Amino acid sequence: MLNGDRCSAYAKVNLCLFLGPTRPDGRHELVTLLESVSLADDLVIAPARSGEDEVICPGVTGPNLVSQALARLREAGWSAPPLRVEIEKRIPVAAGMGGGSADAAALLRSAGRVAPVDAATVLEIASGLGADVPSQLDPGPSIGTGAGEIVAAVPPLEEHALLVLPQAFGLSTAEVYGEADRLGLPRSAEELASVHGDLESSLAAAGSALADRLVVNDLEPASLSLRPEIATALQSAREAGVGQALVCGSGPTVIGLFWGGEAHERAAGAPTPLARGRVGGASGTRARARGVGAPAANR
Repeated sequence: MLNGDRCSAYAKVNLCLFLGPTRPDGRHELVTLLESVSLADDLVIAPARSGEDEVICPGVTGPNLVSQALARLREAGWSAPPLRVEIEKRIPVAAGMGGGSADAAALLRSAGRVAPVDAATVLEIASGLGADVPSQLDPGPSIGTGAGEIVAAVPPLEEHALLVLPQAFGLSTAEVYGEADRLGLPRSAEELASVHGDLESSLAAAGSALADRLVVNDLEPASLSLRPEIATALQSAREAGVGQALVCGSGPTVIGLFWGGEAHERAAGAPTPLARGRVGGASGTRARARGVGAPAANR
């Protein structure tokens, strides 16, 4: 039984995101390269003070994926005693960095230490909670397909670091996808399959860097259409000397990639005022190796 156990919930970035057709369930087919980064929430898991599960997340209102994860574990027959989960938020909310998904994945990773639960049940629950949750069960670089919930690990990329520029506002993922449809951004199934093969070929060897043609987010025009001021953050990242800059996921967070030796030092010293005073202390974020608690392989 855990008693004040602390676990980290790592934010994700999308180093690319290619948008495909709408599926019968209303979600879009996509191909995305996901990576976990050192920017993380902390979860403290302890026995509940009452007879029911409780999730405490100061400053965040509305439905919480951790509460949903607990409820679905109970529905699956998980026999753990009532738990109190306190979330210390560092990942910006509604920022395209999967903060809520990361929190749910961290809870699911810890569930087996509280009471027995098989891996297949955990994965099924993760997939049902949202497309970003399965990729964070085992943080590290991976390709997401389907609606993002089908995850395949990939070798570590060339040494790199990220400049992360959160914004002072959030964006609704549903609104961004709706705007993408309005703008006619989705690719055909054939186009999506072609870029998937190109991405897999590029990542086949460990230590690969991403070519500019692959560092693309098909949702970026939709995010910019809804919040044109994101363009200022993209320009700021480019002026900071990044190799590539793009909107992360559905936005509004902007990320920039530094490749090669001393990448982290260059990211940490990036002269961008947008990184100052924002949630998460954004500049100089490290990529993380696969496996929770492992040292970052991409330093």
